[in-house]
Amino acid sequence: MINKNYLFSLLKKMPVLMFGLFLYAAGIVATLNSNLGMSPWDVFHVGVSNHTPLTIGQVSQITGLGILILSYFIGVIPGLASIMNMYFIGLFIDIINNMGVYRAPSTLIGKLCLLIFGILMIGWATFFYLKVQLGAGPRDGLMEGLVKKLKKPVWMIRGAIEVLVLIVGFLLGGPVGVGTLITAFTIGFSVQLAFKIGKYDSKSTEHEDIIKLINNLKKTEEENAA
Repeated sequence: MINKNYLFSLLKKMPVLMFGLFLYAAGIVATLNSNLGMSPWDVFHVGVSNHTPLTIGQVSQITGLGILILSYFIGVIPGLASIMNMYFIGLFIDIINNMGVYRAPSTLIGKLCLLIFGILMIGWATFFYLKVQLGAGPRDGLMEGLVKKLKKPVWMIRGAIEVLVLIVGFLLGGPVGVGTLITAFTIGFSVQLAFKIGKYDSKSTEHEDIIKLINNLKKTEEENAA
């Protein structure tokens, strides 16, 4: 028997989660159309897309699925938002790309403005999709799992992962440029700014993985209240 109260509270989170995932995709496409370079993972996605019949969104989905599987084997159980992140961001990237929402600016100032706009959107998108506390994205989950497994600092693990995918993406012809450096140095500040304004404390927030979610759906209302 499904706990209707829990299901209702879960469904109320979906609009916020979906908005965050759409905003994230919109931010990625904005950085792509700035023609100044993209973040390491997006350089990798575009690079793979250049050499396959797959779209950028499809490469993002397949990469995310592979990361979720790998993360599971090193002890990271994904949340519902992790799985939705893997699928919907890629889907939204292709939809926004096909709609031609952004036009590539012809001036350097215009390109920088579009890049910064994309970075700000990604920061707020991260806030919205983490706010629902249903799991982080596949790439963040992999980083977390490797930190625990290898007992190395976050900066070292994240740096190693991003350098590796950046090199592979560059060799495959992905868009590396000054925007890649700008993104690398500002995306953290963008996320932190959104967290501060939105009053989201990532250190004290506990996310619900998919197993806990299923168990909570099965619990009676009395058990949840206890």
